[in-house]
Amino acid sequence: MATPHIQAEKGEIASIVLLPGDPLRAKFIAENFLEDAKLYNSVRNTFGYTGTYKGVEISVQATGMGMPSMSIYANELMRDYGVKTLIRVGTTGSIREEVKVRDIVISQAASTDSNIIRTTFGDGIFYAPISDFGLLRKSVELAEEEGLTYHVGNTFGEDRFYNDEMNKDKLREYNLLCLEMEIPALYMLAAKYNCRALGILTVSDHLITGEQTSSDERQEGFGKMVELALETAIQAS
Repeated sequence: MATPHIQAEKGEIASIVLLPGDPLRAKFIAENFLEDAKLYNSVRNTFGYTGTYKGVEISVQATGMGMPSMSIYANELMRDYGVKTLIRVGTTGSIREEVKVRDIVISQAASTDSNIIRTTFGDGIFYAPISDFGLLRKSVELAEEEGLTYHVGNTFGEDRFYNDEMNKDKLREYNLLCLEMEIPALYMLAAKYNCRALGILTVSDHLITGEQTSSDERQEGFGKMVELALETAIQAS
């Protein structure tokens, strides 16, 4: 039953999937957080694994960078493999002073400069991609219980990583928290397929102060985000 981008057979992917962008982060999550994890996908080196977490079957699938790449994997996971719960775990750049490096951001809604809204709905409709409330509520409850430093609100999914023309002051004025590149597409497609989706991010760099983390830390150092995502996935009603 392989798709053009995922070589798994039916039944090899769990109904719950974590979605890091980086294939090496997918490998790290599988090896360090899942039991008996088995590789089901290596097409284009976008690794996918299925294992168990506290007895619950969970998969982790790399998506690559950007909304076009996220859209490929999200579509195929939900449409062809019956995935019902998808949580993006990734990094983000803060655009607010109070949202600091290594803080966690839980994406309540996802604004974007991408044309994915216009090309999906046509001119005149400005669809608002939002998270699943059950996942959002549970993730906030768990973050509170664990004493994590977290922020909940509107994140911004941008099409261009290097974008000097973007008016970040305007985004900050309207209370956007941070910049990333995948969540709007995930939320929109989850709505299409009547599935649940949430984005949980760790701030890897700060676009005001210039502080940033290393590539190794971005790949391996964000365990609290992964644990929060896993616990949210298995506990949310």
